Amino acid sequence: MGQTFAQKMLAQKAGLREVEPGQIVTVRPDKLLTHDNTAAIAKIFREIGVEKVARPEISVIVLDHVVPAATEGHARNHQQIREFVREQGIASFYDVGEGICHQVLPEKGHALPGYLIVGSDSHTPTHGAFGAFAAGIGRTEAAAVMATGEIWLMVPHTFRMSVKGQLQKGVYAKDIILYIIGELGADGADYRAVEFTGPVLGEMTIASRMVLCNMVAEMGAKIGVAEPDDKTRAWLNGRSDAGFQEVFADPDASYERAIEYDVSGLVPQVAKPHTVDNVVPVTEVLGTRIDQAFIGTCTNGRLEDFRVAAQILGGGKIAPTTRLLILPASREVLLAAVVEGIITELITAGAVVLNPGCGPCLGAHQGVMAPGEVTISTANRNFKGRMGCKEAQVYLASPATVAASALAGEIVDPREFL
Repeated sequence: MGQTFAQKMLAQKAGLREVEPGQIVTVRPDKLLTHDNTAAIAKIFREIGVEKVARPEISVIVLDHVVPAATEGHARNHQQIREFVREQGIASFYDVGEGICHQVLPEKGHALPGYLIVGSDSHTPTHGAFGAFAAGIGRTEAAAVMATGEIWLMVPHTFRMSVKGQLQKGVYAKDIILYIIGELGADGADYRAVEFTGPVLGEMTIASRMVLCNMVAEMGAKIGVAEPDDKTRAWLNGRSDAGFQEVFADPDASYERAIEYDVSGLVPQVAKPHTVDNVVPVTEVLGTRIDQAFIGTCTNGRLEDFRVAAQILGGGKIAPTTRLLILPASREVLLAAVVEGIITELITAGAVVLNPGCGPCLGAHQGVMAPGEVTISTANRNFKGRMGCKEAQVYLASPATVAASALAGEIVDPREFL
Protein backbone atom coordinates (compact mmCIF):
# COMPACT_ATOMS: atom_id res chain seq x y z
CA MET A 1 0.00 0.00 0.00
CA GLY A 2 1.25 3.48 -0.89
CA GLN A 3 2.03 6.27 1.54
CA THR A 4 0.38 9.69 1.96
CA PHE A 5 2.39 12.90 1.86
CA ALA A 6 2.53 13.03 5.66
CA GLN A 7 3.66 9.41 5.92
CA LYS A 8 6.39 9.84 3.31
CA MET A 9 7.65 13.07 4.86
CA LEU A 10 7.84 11.75 8.41
CA ALA A 11 9.36 8.46 7.30
CA GLN A 12 12.11 10.32 5.43
CA LYS A 13 12.85 12.69 8.30
CA ALA A 14 12.90 9.82 10.79
CA GLY A 15 15.16 7.69 8.60
CA LEU A 16 12.55 4.95 8.22
CA ARG A 17 11.34 3.08 5.15
CA GLU A 18 7.69 3.73 5.95
CA VAL A 19 5.43 4.75 8.84
CA GLU A 20 1.78 4.29 9.74
CA PRO A 21 -0.84 6.73 11.13
CA GLY A 22 -0.66 6.85 14.90
CA GLN A 23 3.03 5.92 14.99
CA ILE A 24 5.35 8.15 17.05
CA VAL A 25 8.57 9.17 15.30
CA THR A 26 11.52 11.36 16.24
CA VAL A 27 12.51 13.76 13.47
CA ARG A 28 14.99 16.57 12.83
CA PRO A 29 13.15 19.64 11.53
CA ASP A 30 14.60 21.65 8.66
CA LYS A 31 13.32 24.89 10.19
CA LEU A 32 12.06 26.11 13.57
CA LEU A 33 9.93 29.26 13.30
CA THR A 34 9.27 31.51 16.31
CA HIS A 35 8.09 35.10 16.71
CA ASP A 36 7.39 37.49 19.61
CA ASN A 37 6.97 34.46 21.87
CA THR A 38 10.69 33.69 21.48
CA ALA A 39 11.47 35.39 24.81
CA ALA A 40 9.13 33.00 26.61
CA ILE A 41 10.63 30.08 24.68
CA ALA A 42 14.15 31.21 25.57
CA LYS A 43 13.19 31.24 29.26
CA ILE A 44 12.02 27.62 29.03
CA PHE A 45 15.15 26.75 27.04
CA ARG A 46 17.35 28.05 29.85
CA GLU A 47 15.30 26.19 32.45
CA ILE A 48 16.12 22.97 30.59
CA GLY A 49 19.74 23.66 31.54
CA VAL A 50 21.21 23.89 28.05
CA GLU A 51 23.51 26.80 27.27
CA LYS A 52 23.63 26.71 23.48
CA VAL A 53 20.97 26.14 20.84
CA ALA A 54 21.70 22.76 19.27
CA ARG A 55 21.14 23.80 15.66
CA PRO A 56 21.02 27.62 15.38
CA GLU A 57 21.00 27.37 11.59
CA ILE A 58 17.42 26.04 11.58
CA SER A 59 16.00 28.85 13.75
CA VAL A 60 14.06 31.61 12.03
CA ILE A 61 12.83 34.37 14.34
CA VAL A 62 10.46 37.10 13.14
CA LEU A 63 9.14 39.96 15.28
CA ASP A 64 5.60 40.47 14.01
CA HIS A 65 2.85 40.28 16.62
CA VAL A 66 3.13 43.69 18.28
CA VAL A 67 5.39 45.80 16.08
CA PRO A 68 6.52 48.43 16.73
CA ALA A 69 6.25 47.77 20.46
CA ALA A 70 2.98 49.13 21.84
CA THR A 71 4.03 49.21 25.51
CA GLU A 72 7.17 49.08 27.61
CA GLY A 73 6.42 45.42 28.25
CA HIS A 74 6.41 44.65 24.54
CA ALA A 75 9.62 46.65 24.10
CA ARG A 76 11.33 44.63 26.83
CA ASN A 77 10.14 41.44 25.18
CA HIS A 78 11.69 42.50 21.88
CA GLN A 79 14.89 43.52 23.68
CA GLN A 80 15.18 40.09 25.28
CA ILE A 81 14.71 38.40 21.91
CA ARG A 82 17.42 40.52 20.26
CA GLU A 83 19.80 39.64 23.11
CA PHE A 84 19.00 35.93 22.72
CA VAL A 85 19.61 36.13 18.97
CA ARG A 86 23.05 37.69 19.51
CA GLU A 87 23.92 35.29 22.32
CA GLN A 88 23.03 32.20 20.28
CA GLY A 89 24.39 33.36 16.93
CA ILE A 90 21.05 32.99 15.15
CA ALA A 91 21.50 34.44 11.66
CA SER A 92 17.91 34.29 10.40
CA PHE A 93 16.42 37.07 12.51
CA TYR A 94 13.92 39.53 11.05
CA ASP A 95 13.23 42.58 13.18
CA VAL A 96 10.33 45.02 13.37
CA GLY A 97 8.79 45.95 10.03
CA GLU A 98 9.88 42.98 7.93
CA GLY A 99 6.44 41.42 8.11
CA ILE A 100 4.38 38.50 9.38
CA CYS A 101 6.37 35.34 10.04
CA HIS A 102 4.24 33.25 7.67
CA GLN A 103 4.95 35.65 4.81
CA VAL A 104 8.58 36.35 5.65
CA LEU A 105 9.52 32.66 5.98
CA PRO A 106 8.85 31.79 2.30
CA GLU A 107 9.94 35.19 0.98
CA LYS A 108 13.37 34.71 2.56
CA GLY A 109 13.69 31.18 1.20
CA HIS A 110 13.09 29.22 4.40
CA ALA A 111 9.93 27.35 3.28
CA LEU A 112 10.80 24.87 0.57
CA PRO A 113 9.23 21.70 -0.86
CA GLY A 114 10.09 18.65 1.19
CA TYR A 115 11.03 20.68 4.27
CA LEU A 116 9.80 19.73 7.72
CA ILE A 117 8.92 23.00 9.46
CA VAL A 118 7.71 23.39 13.02
CA GLY A 119 6.65 26.75 14.39
CA SER A 120 5.42 28.18 17.67
CA ASP A 121 2.35 29.59 15.95
CA SER A 122 -0.87 27.78 15.14
CA HIS A 123 -0.91 28.98 11.53
CA THR A 124 2.43 27.39 10.64
CA PRO A 125 0.54 25.03 8.25
CA THR A 126 0.54 27.99 5.82
CA HIS A 127 3.85 26.72 4.45
CA GLY A 128 2.23 23.56 3.19
CA ALA A 129 1.40 25.72 0.17
CA PHE A 130 5.02 25.17 -0.87
CA GLY A 131 4.93 21.40 -0.46
CA ALA A 132 6.36 21.43 3.06
CA PHE A 133 5.22 19.48 6.12
CA ALA A 134 4.58 22.51 8.33
CA ALA A 135 3.02 22.15 11.78
CA GLY A 136 2.34 24.34 14.76
CA ILE A 137 3.88 23.38 18.11
CA GLY A 138 3.81 24.77 21.65
CA ARG A 139 6.41 26.94 23.35
CA THR A 140 7.76 24.08 25.46
CA GLU A 141 8.15 21.96 22.33
CA ALA A 142 9.93 24.82 20.57
CA ALA A 143 12.33 25.15 23.51
CA ALA A 144 13.00 21.42 23.32
CA VAL A 145 13.77 21.70 19.60
CA MET A 146 16.22 24.49 20.40
CA ALA A 147 17.84 22.30 23.05
CA THR A 148 18.00 19.03 21.11
CA GLY A 149 17.48 19.81 17.43
CA GLU A 150 14.77 17.14 17.37
CA ILE A 151 11.08 16.64 18.08
CA TRP A 152 8.71 13.69 18.28
CA LEU A 153 5.56 13.74 16.20
CA MET A 154 2.66 11.38 15.75
CA VAL A 155 1.97 10.42 12.15
CA PRO A 156 -1.45 11.88 11.29
CA HIS A 157 -4.26 10.27 9.36
CA THR A 158 -4.94 12.12 6.11
CA PHE A 159 -7.95 13.71 4.44
CA ARG A 160 -7.63 14.20 0.68
CA MET A 161 -9.69 17.17 -0.52
CA SER A 162 -10.18 17.48 -4.26
CA VAL A 163 -11.46 20.85 -5.46
CA LYS A 164 -12.96 20.99 -8.94
CA GLY A 165 -15.25 23.23 -10.96
CA GLN A 166 -15.08 26.85 -12.05
CA LEU A 167 -15.10 29.66 -9.51
CA GLN A 168 -17.63 32.42 -10.15
CA LYS A 169 -16.48 36.00 -10.40
CA GLY A 170 -16.13 37.42 -6.90
CA VAL A 171 -15.43 34.04 -5.28
CA TYR A 172 -11.94 33.27 -4.01
CA ALA A 173 -9.80 30.80 -2.06
CA LYS A 174 -11.01 32.38 1.18
CA ASP A 175 -14.58 31.50 0.28
CA ILE A 176 -13.58 27.91 -0.49
CA ILE A 177 -11.83 27.34 2.83
CA LEU A 178 -14.57 29.08 4.84
CA TYR A 179 -17.12 26.81 3.17
CA ILE A 180 -15.06 23.70 3.94
CA ILE A 181 -14.62 24.73 7.58
CA GLY A 182 -18.34 25.40 7.84
CA GLU A 183 -19.06 21.92 6.49
CA LEU A 184 -16.54 20.01 8.61
CA GLY A 185 -16.68 22.07 11.81
CA ALA A 186 -13.95 23.47 14.03
CA ASP A 187 -12.75 19.99 15.02
CA GLY A 188 -13.70 18.18 11.83
CA ALA A 189 -10.10 17.48 10.83
CA ASP A 190 -8.59 17.20 14.31
CA TYR A 191 -4.89 16.23 14.06
CA ARG A 192 -5.35 15.27 10.41
CA ALA A 193 -3.13 16.05 7.48
CA VAL A 194 -5.12 17.68 4.68
CA GLU A 195 -3.92 17.15 1.12
CA PHE A 196 -5.46 19.69 -1.27
CA THR A 197 -5.67 18.58 -4.88
CA GLY A 198 -7.82 18.94 -8.00
CA PRO A 199 -8.05 21.23 -11.04
CA VAL A 200 -8.89 24.35 -9.02
CA LEU A 201 -5.68 23.95 -7.00
CA GLY A 202 -3.66 23.84 -10.20
CA GLU A 203 -5.26 27.09 -11.35
CA MET A 204 -4.66 28.87 -8.03
CA THR A 205 -1.84 31.29 -7.37
CA ILE A 206 0.63 30.47 -4.60
CA ALA A 207 -0.98 33.21 -2.50
CA SER A 208 -4.36 31.51 -2.81
CA ARG A 209 -2.90 28.13 -1.86
CA MET A 210 -1.44 29.81 1.22
CA VAL A 211 -4.97 30.86 2.21
CA LEU A 212 -6.18 27.25 2.13
CA CYS A 213 -3.23 25.85 4.06
CA ASN A 214 -3.27 28.72 6.56
CA MET A 215 -6.82 28.03 7.64
CA VAL A 216 -6.68 24.25 8.03
CA ALA A 217 -5.83 25.09 11.64
CA GLU A 218 -9.41 26.32 12.03
CA MET A 219 -10.73 22.81 11.49
CA GLY A 220 -8.16 21.27 13.81
CA ALA A 221 -5.74 19.93 11.20
CA LYS A 222 -2.07 19.29 11.93
CA ILE A 223 -0.95 20.28 8.44
CA GLY A 224 -2.31 21.28 5.07
CA VAL A 225 -0.40 20.77 1.84
CA ALA A 226 -0.62 21.56 -1.86
CA GLU A 227 1.58 19.61 -4.25
CA PRO A 228 4.45 21.68 -5.66
CA ASP A 229 4.32 22.46 -9.38
CA ASP A 230 5.77 24.92 -11.88
CA LYS A 231 4.04 27.82 -10.10
CA THR A 232 5.71 26.82 -6.84
CA ARG A 233 9.13 26.59 -8.46
CA ALA A 234 8.69 29.94 -10.22
CA TRP A 235 7.62 31.65 -6.96
CA LEU A 236 10.65 30.26 -5.11
CA ASN A 237 13.13 30.96 -7.90
CA GLY A 238 15.99 33.11 -6.62
CA ARG A 239 14.82 33.08 -3.00
CA SER A 240 17.17 30.38 -1.73
CA ASP A 241 20.38 28.63 -2.69
CA ALA A 242 19.39 25.58 -0.67
CA GLY A 243 18.48 22.44 -2.53
CA PHE A 244 15.21 20.67 -1.92
CA GLN A 245 13.50 17.41 -2.76
CA GLU A 246 9.83 17.50 -3.65
CA VAL A 247 7.64 14.91 -1.94
CA PHE A 248 4.38 13.59 -3.38
CA ALA A 249 1.81 11.18 -2.05
CA ASP A 250 1.79 7.78 -3.73
CA PRO A 251 -1.05 7.22 -6.24
CA ASP A 252 -2.23 4.22 -4.22
CA ALA A 253 -2.03 5.90 -0.82
CA SER A 254 -4.80 5.09 1.65
CA TYR A 255 -6.84 8.00 3.03
CA GLU A 256 -9.09 8.19 6.05
CA ARG A 257 -11.43 10.38 4.01
CA ALA A 258 -11.50 11.46 0.37
CA ILE A 259 -13.77 14.48 -0.13
CA GLU A 260 -14.65 16.17 -3.41
CA TYR A 261 -15.85 19.77 -3.61
CA ASP A 262 -17.37 21.24 -6.77
CA VAL A 263 -17.08 25.00 -6.31
CA SER A 264 -18.90 25.99 -9.50
CA GLY A 265 -21.97 27.07 -7.54
CA LEU A 266 -20.12 28.52 -4.56
CA VAL A 267 -21.03 32.09 -3.57
CA PRO A 268 -19.05 34.44 -1.30
CA GLN A 269 -18.95 33.11 2.25
CA VAL A 270 -18.91 34.86 5.64
CA ALA A 271 -18.05 33.44 9.07
CA LYS A 272 -20.31 35.02 11.69
CA PRO A 273 -19.34 35.70 15.31
CA HIS A 274 -17.97 34.05 17.34
CA THR A 275 -16.59 30.92 15.68
CA VAL A 276 -14.86 30.32 12.37
CA ASP A 277 -17.16 27.42 11.50
CA ASN A 278 -20.28 29.59 11.83
CA VAL A 279 -20.28 30.06 8.06
CA VAL A 280 -23.11 31.27 5.83
CA PRO A 281 -23.46 32.63 2.29
CA VAL A 282 -22.97 36.38 2.21
CA THR A 283 -26.63 36.72 1.18
CA GLU A 284 -27.68 35.73 4.71
CA VAL A 285 -25.89 38.68 6.35
CA LEU A 286 -26.50 41.43 3.80
CA GLY A 287 -27.09 44.80 5.41
CA THR A 288 -25.23 44.02 8.65
CA ARG A 289 -23.78 47.34 9.85
CA ILE A 290 -20.00 47.54 10.17
CA ASP A 291 -17.80 50.03 11.99
CA GLN A 292 -14.48 48.73 10.77
CA ALA A 293 -13.10 46.76 7.83
CA PHE A 294 -9.69 45.11 7.93
CA ILE A 295 -7.69 43.68 5.02
CA GLY A 296 -4.43 41.98 5.96
CA THR A 297 -3.03 39.18 8.18
CA CYS A 298 -1.14 35.99 7.31
CA THR A 299 -4.31 34.81 5.57
CA ASN A 300 -5.04 37.66 3.17
CA GLY A 301 -2.36 40.34 3.33
CA ARG A 302 -0.72 39.63 -0.01
CA LEU A 303 -0.43 41.62 -3.21
CA GLU A 304 -3.32 39.92 -5.02
CA ASP A 305 -5.58 40.73 -2.07
CA PHE A 306 -4.83 44.44 -2.30
CA ARG A 307 -5.21 44.39 -6.06
CA VAL A 308 -8.78 43.16 -5.63
CA ALA A 309 -9.43 45.76 -2.93
CA ALA A 310 -8.10 48.56 -5.15
CA GLN A 311 -10.21 47.32 -8.06
CA ILE A 312 -13.33 47.64 -5.91
CA LEU A 313 -12.37 50.84 -4.09
CA GLY A 314 -10.67 52.66 -6.95
CA GLY A 315 -12.33 56.02 -7.55
CA GLY A 316 -14.68 55.60 -4.61
CA LYS A 317 -14.74 56.54 -0.94
CA ILE A 318 -15.38 54.30 2.03
CA ALA A 319 -18.57 54.95 3.97
CA PRO A 320 -18.21 57.87 6.42
CA THR A 321 -19.25 55.63 9.30
CA THR A 322 -16.60 52.99 8.54
CA ARG A 323 -12.86 52.70 9.15
CA LEU A 324 -10.78 50.67 6.67
CA LEU A 325 -7.44 49.29 7.84
CA ILE A 326 -4.91 47.95 5.33
CA LEU A 327 -2.04 45.82 6.58
CA PRO A 328 0.44 44.30 4.09
CA ALA A 329 1.84 40.96 5.21
CA SER A 330 5.43 42.01 4.54
CA ARG A 331 7.74 44.81 3.50
CA GLU A 332 8.04 43.10 0.10
CA VAL A 333 4.27 43.13 -0.36
CA LEU A 334 4.02 46.77 0.75
CA LEU A 335 6.73 47.91 -1.66
CA ALA A 336 5.14 46.03 -4.55
CA ALA A 337 1.77 47.60 -3.75
CA VAL A 338 3.39 51.04 -3.69
CA VAL A 339 5.06 50.47 -7.06
CA GLU A 340 1.75 49.38 -8.63
CA GLY A 341 -0.03 52.46 -7.26
CA ILE A 342 -2.34 50.32 -5.14
CA ILE A 343 -1.47 52.04 -1.88
CA THR A 344 -2.25 55.45 -3.38
CA GLU A 345 -5.66 54.20 -4.52
CA LEU A 346 -6.48 52.72 -1.13
CA ILE A 347 -5.39 55.80 0.81
CA THR A 348 -7.35 58.04 -1.58
CA ALA A 349 -10.42 55.89 -0.90
CA GLY A 350 -10.03 56.60 2.81
CA ALA A 351 -8.02 53.63 4.05
CA VAL A 352 -5.44 53.74 6.83
CA VAL A 353 -2.29 51.82 5.88
CA LEU A 354 -0.48 50.11 8.76
CA ASN A 355 3.08 48.79 8.90
CA PRO A 356 3.67 45.12 8.00
CA GLY A 357 2.92 42.81 10.91
CA CYS A 358 0.04 41.06 12.63
CA GLY A 359 -1.56 44.34 13.64
CA PRO A 360 -5.25 44.29 14.66
CA CYS A 361 -5.66 40.52 14.24
CA LEU A 362 -4.77 39.56 17.80
CA GLY A 363 -6.21 42.63 19.50
CA ALA A 364 -3.04 43.83 21.21
CA HIS A 365 -2.70 47.11 19.30
CA GLN A 366 -3.81 48.84 16.09
CA GLY A 367 -7.51 48.65 15.37
CA VAL A 368 -8.68 47.48 18.79
CA MET A 369 -12.47 47.57 18.87
CA ALA A 370 -14.90 49.17 21.32
CA PRO A 371 -17.94 47.48 22.92
CA GLY A 372 -20.78 47.03 20.43
CA GLU A 373 -18.61 47.60 17.38
CA VAL A 374 -18.57 45.31 14.34
CA THR A 375 -15.58 44.51 12.14
CA ILE A 376 -15.48 42.56 8.90
CA SER A 377 -12.00 41.13 8.48
CA THR A 378 -9.88 38.96 6.19
CA ALA A 379 -8.28 37.31 9.25
CA ASN A 380 -8.54 33.65 10.16
CA ARG A 381 -10.20 33.93 13.58
CA ASN A 382 -13.24 35.69 15.01
CA PHE A 383 -13.34 34.36 18.56
CA LYS A 384 -14.91 36.55 21.23
CA GLY A 385 -12.32 39.14 22.24
CA ARG A 386 -10.03 38.27 19.34
CA MET A 387 -9.63 41.89 18.23
CA GLY A 388 -9.35 43.27 21.74
CA CYS A 389 -12.94 43.53 22.97
CA LYS A 390 -15.24 40.73 24.15
CA GLU A 391 -18.30 42.91 23.56
CA ALA A 392 -17.44 43.44 19.87
CA GLN A 393 -18.24 41.24 16.87
CA VAL A 394 -15.96 40.03 14.09
CA TYR A 395 -17.10 38.65 10.73
CA LEU A 396 -14.61 36.90 8.43
CA ALA A 397 -14.66 37.16 4.64
CA SER A 398 -12.55 37.54 1.50
CA PRO A 399 -10.71 40.78 0.65
CA ALA A 400 -13.33 41.48 -2.03
CA THR A 401 -16.21 41.18 0.43
CA VAL A 402 -14.39 43.31 3.00
CA ALA A 403 -13.51 46.04 0.49
CA ALA A 404 -17.04 46.21 -0.92
CA SER A 405 -18.50 46.31 2.59
CA ALA A 406 -16.19 49.20 3.50
CA LEU A 407 -17.64 51.17 0.60
CA ALA A 408 -21.20 50.47 1.67
CA GLY A 409 -20.78 50.69 5.44
CA GLU A 410 -22.53 47.34 5.73
CA ILE A 411 -21.93 43.77 4.59
CA VAL A 412 -22.62 43.46 0.86
CA ASP A 413 -22.14 40.95 -1.94
CA PRO A 414 -18.83 41.79 -3.66
CA ARG A 415 -20.07 40.45 -6.99
CA GLU A 416 -22.10 43.63 -7.35
CA PHE A 417 -18.88 45.68 -7.29
CA LEU A 418 -16.77 43.69 -9.75
